[in-house]
Amino acid sequence: MKEIIVVKIGSSTLTNGSDRISRGKLEELAQEILQLQKNYHVVLVSSGAIATAKQFVNTDDWKNLVASKQAMAAIGQPKLMQFYYEVFSDFKIEIAQCLLTYRDFDSGVAQSNTLNTIKELLHHNFVPIINENDTVAVDEIELGDNDKLSAKVATLIGAKTLILVSDVDGIYDKNPHLHADAKLISEVTDLESVAQYIEEKKDGLGTGGMTSKLEAVRICNASGVETIITKGSNENFITDSLTGKINCTTFKPSS
Repeated sequence: MKEIIVVKIGSSTLTNGSDRISRGKLEELAQEILQLQKNYHVVLVSSGAIATAKQFVNTDDWKNLVASKQAMAAIGQPKLMQFYYEVFSDFKIEIAQCLLTYRDFDSGVAQSNTLNTIKELLHHNFVPIINENDTVAVDEIELGDNDKLSAKVATLIGAKTLILVSDVDGIYDKNPHLHADAKLISEVTDLESVAQYIEEKKDGLGTGGMTSKLEAVRICNASGVETIITKGSNENFITDSLTGKINCTTFKPSS
């Protein structure tokens, strides 16, 4: 069986700097997955349901409450999947939707069912597209933009690598959004040595800053899964990060 790569893509990447889901970015993603499928199975963990809903509802009528965000996620999720279906079909890529909560990782039966479902989809060359079930869970709405969820998925299915697609190239010694002299750290073997550099930016569509990404790395490290943080605005941002052709940060799991 081919090795598995989990790719987590957030709202900031899917919108490509705009206020709506970018069809062009979805096409780039599909092209990347098509190339990756020659050597790997690909599982996609995708945010973007709330960002999608904002294209179809008047946000002035919605309060900034968790319940409102859950309702918007319910509106946006099927439309987001429609976008994926329309674009990926053009590349002859079959997709399937999987909605999960953290309770699915606490139950042995649920874990087994989830693992069997994903493996069966991969066996038949479907790309599972996973998101949090925001109607019944709020962890990623409030905190991590699916960073932690993607790590849980990667460890459950025994992935080789988790790629966290972000709006920065990786982890820096300072927040590059706030400091022009920030320097990229290309490889990390001691996670705690870089935790001191985290300085969050508070704006944007996504909720997943570097803190949630490091939490995802910790989860993957414990199971021997390599993690890469890369910038989604780069060309070939997935394949080139795997081969080190672009700036990114690779987190090597402890031996």
